[in-house]
Amino acid sequence: MTADHAGRAEALTHHYRQLIACRSCPAMQGPPVHGEVVISPVMMVGQAPGTREIQQGRPFCWTAGKTLFRWFESIGVDESTFRRRVLMSAVCRCFPGKNPKGGDRVPDRGEVERCEVWWRGELELSRPCLIIPVGKLAIAQFMPSRRLDEVVGEQWRFRVAQGLEADLIPLPHPSGASTWFKMEPGRQLLERALGLIDSHPAWHAIRAEPRA
Repeated sequence: MTADHAGRAEALTHHYRQLIACRSCPAMQGPPVHGEVVISPVMMVGQAPGTREIQQGRPFCWTAGKTLFRWFESIGVDESTFRRRVLMSAVCRCFPGKNPKGGDRVPDRGEVERCEVWWRGELELSRPCLIIPVGKLAIAQFMPSRRLDEVVGEQWRFRVAQGLEADLIPLPHPSGASTWFKMEPGRQLLERALGLIDSHPAWHAIRAEPRA
């Protein structure tokens, strides 16, 4: 590990200590959730944790996570490896609560804006080559809001900071309530997106990294 890498990992640890202490959104239910301290060429950005994620303190640890990790295992990276080698982030880090009409509440604009400092900080510290936004809310943080069938299955460029860009390969959300990725054209577009991830040099790097 280089001195620069170690320094960024230390800064990310401090970043997470600050995140855990955050109580900026009264309607959100914490404590905030984050992944492992990983400086990685790949960063995944989800939407917001559910009740199980809050209880266990781990992102994507329940039903949607099982689907998500099946997708990644199909292209050579199992759940344990993914958690150790990929920076797992999210648009919002606390549970938004339930929607009276069913399902989880979508975080409001103020909550999304207040939480942006956390995933932006992770992005700047890790400096990934590949960003994988999962679900419409996550995708909307990186590009103008568009339909899933217009963005999934394609690779985009995103300017992280001055002089630093990353490739963006969006995925649909693996929620059990969603049928988009189970029907056409979603099924084919998901397969295409996973193929793009599989062929990306950053994915090759985390797949080839020797075990600790």
